[in-house]
Amino acid sequence: MTAGFATALGPWRDRPGPLARALSTAVREAVVDGRLPAGTRLPSERELSRVLGVSRGTVVAALTQLRDDGWLHTRHGSGSHVRLPARLTERTTPWSLDRGGAGDADLDLTLALTAAPHEAYLAALARAAERSAALLVDSGTATAGLPRLRELLADRYTRDGLATRPEQILVTSGAQAALTLLLDHLHTDRRRPVAVESPSYPGALAVLRARRARLLPLPVTSEGGWDTGHLATAVRTRSPQLAYLVPDFQNPTGAHMDAATRAQIARLPLTVIADETLRDLDLRTPPGTEPHLAGPRVIQIGSAGKTLWTGLRIGWIRATADLVRQLRRNPLQAQLSPPPLEQLIATELLGEGLSAVLADRRSRLRAQRDHLAGLLDGSGWTHTVPDGGLSLWLHLGATPATELAARAARHGLAVTPGPHFAADRATLTHHLRLPFTATPDVLGRAVELLRRCDEQEVHRFVTA
Repeated sequence: MTAGFATALGPWRDRPGPLARALSTAVREAVVDGRLPAGTRLPSERELSRVLGVSRGTVVAALTQLRDDGWLHTRHGSGSHVRLPARLTERTTPWSLDRGGAGDADLDLTLALTAAPHEAYLAALARAAERSAALLVDSGTATAGLPRLRELLADRYTRDGLATRPEQILVTSGAQAALTLLLDHLHTDRRRPVAVESPSYPGALAVLRARRARLLPLPVTSEGGWDTGHLATAVRTRSPQLAYLVPDFQNPTGAHMDAATRAQIARLPLTVIADETLRDLDLRTPPGTEPHLAGPRVIQIGSAGKTLWTGLRIGWIRATADLVRQLRRNPLQAQLSPPPLEQLIATELLGEGLSAVLADRRSRLRAQRDHLAGLLDGSGWTHTVPDGGLSLWLHLGATPATELAARAARHGLAVTPGPHFAADRATLTHHLRLPFTATPDVLGRAVELLRRCDEQEVHRFVTA
């Protein structure tokens, strides 16, 4: 065990600074990288001193620092075990985004992502492993999804007022996989455009562009939402084959479609793909009760990625049973189906404990949203505080968003300017998306840096 521990640390002596600090840093990084699994019991101080070739005082100093920082738990009679500290496990923000997830950036606010609900996920993983025996005696080939998972998803729709049977559910490896499969099946006439919101989710725009779809932009704003008259006219004059819409806390504007608008859109002679990925992230107290965007020609897609964890590659399609049967015959379906064990984990997470996970997640996100909104007071930028979702959509006034993002990048902050969300890649030039999924400290540093960069631009313009 001792030799394996030393191997996991790698060439830790090459690090600059005191040996005790280098040793504690090496242990932390080994835990983060998975070379030392959380829960690993450490050898005794005497044994570590001998194997690592350092004084016992150095070992004691390193372990004390790890213990003080929460990376080590010591219980009398049981020894010391490495662990992830509470400040990492009890948060909604992926730790990597604090460490420069966008390449050279020190801070990454380009991704609106949440970390896994740590304890709930580990418990679900353990239960899934215990119940996986039946999976292992089967082939593991792609199906429409594990029966129990399809039942859970169907029950959730039914409880929300949209009667659904398990055979109306097709499980996919995420919402983008669901969209890809639907487009491959439904987007048969390349001459007819696909209606999309502007701004819209960049991942969906990328899928559509990969299929060389002609995009028909439909304006949506944080304040006014969707213009149903504009959409109706577009349907009448341009005859789009499909529409891709995000009715619940739209990404990036945060707009939330009211019941009357949903009903009007559902009556249009148009197949609508309603992306409900953010529907569970309702930050109102209590959460609202708006119906699903639903109708004979409306197909819902969803995902556990934003609600639970992006690393859980579970999405789904809710459609007619006949369409589900047709999609299962599509050759792409096998490639876009998640592994059985992932589905089993999702089944555990989406069961009875989901309400507690959602309540905690909503509370944390609500606090982070309000904190970010407060930081922006007096900036001169405008925004509407959304009722849900994961980000604020800022209007920067006269400041070009692409230039502001470029200046921020030179100072170590990565943000996404408006044109990235535009169907034409050229408009929305004075908008910027800021996710509130980051920690309060990171949000404060990011806003301060953005404001300094904006002031530099104003000064340059005034003195030019």
